[in-house]
Amino acid sequence: MLPDDQPGPWSEPVAISYTQRDVLLYAVGIGCSDLRHVYERQPQFAVFPTFAIRWGGAGLTLDANALPPSPGPLLLDAERHLALLAPLPLEGTVQVRSRLLSVHPRPRNAAFAEVESEVIDGTGQVCVRMVSGSFRRGVAALGDIEPFEGAGIGRSTKIVVPERAHELDLSVPIAVNQAHVYRLSGDDNPLHIAPEAAAFGGFAQPLLHGLCTYGHCGQLLLAALCGGDAARFGSLTLRFSSPVYPGDTLRLVGWHDGAGRLIFEGRVGDKTVVSNASFTYH
Repeated sequence: MLPDDQPGPWSEPVAISYTQRDVLLYAVGIGCSDLRHVYERQPQFAVFPTFAIRWGGAGLTLDANALPPSPGPLLLDAERHLALLAPLPLEGTVQVRSRLLSVHPRPRNAAFAEVESEVIDGTGQVCVRMVSGSFRRGVAALGDIEPFEGAGIGRSTKIVVPERAHELDLSVPIAVNQAHVYRLSGDDNPLHIAPEAAAFGGFAQPLLHGLCTYGHCGQLLLAALCGGDAARFGSLTLRFSSPVYPGDTLRLVGWHDGAGRLIFEGRVGDKTVVSNASFTYH
C-alpha cells in the first residue's frame, strides 16, 4: 500500500522503441494535418508534443491488493497531464519509468488512481513528465473495496473557469473513422470499435479514445497559440468529462490566465466533454 502523503516507488525503466512511421501514424490519428508532423521530409519535421501520452504507466506493476485490475471496457481515462521538457527524438529508443501517486475510492464501486511517468532519452535527459488518472469501474466484484481507502499524494486539482466571456473559440470535426485510425497506434481497447464492447461498458456506440480527444485538443491549441511550433508547447492538462464520438464536432473555448497559460473547456453541442483543463506554452 502507499504510505500517507507519499507516492510509490519508481518502477524499473522499460525500453520503448518507435520509428518515424509510428510518429506519422500518431499525428494522423489525432487529426493533425500540419506537414511538420505528418511529412517526414518537411524541413521542420518534429514529433508531435503529445506523442508520449500513450506511454503513461509503462513499466508499472501493481500489487493486486493495492489496485485490483478492471476489465478493459470498464477502465476509463479520467485525467491526463503531459509536460514537454525537451523534444523527443524523431525515432529511436527511450526509457520510461512510472510510479503510483494515489488511489482513492469513488461512488458506484469505482476507484480513481493516478500514475506518474517519465520519458528519458538516450542521453539521460527527462523529455516528458506526465500523470495519468483513470477510473477503474466494477472493482468491487474483483476484490475487497477496503484497499481503496485514500492513499498517496494526488496531483489532480480543480481548475476554475472564469466567469467572463471566453477569449478563444476553436472547433474541429472528428472524422467518422478517427477511432479506427487512432487505434493503429496501439490502443486497441474494443470499447472504441466494437458495438458489443461499447454496450458492455454502458455506451450506446463505440466512442473516441480519450487520448485521441487529448491529441485533438493539443493540436488545436498548438496551432492557434503557437503557430504550430512544437518547441513552444509547454504542458496540457485536462479531464474527460463526457465521451466524444466519431462524427462529433469538438469545440474548445478558452480564457487567457496570464502570460503563456490558457484555461479552456471542450464542448460538443451544449455538453461539456473536457473540463479542468489548461494549456501552457512558451
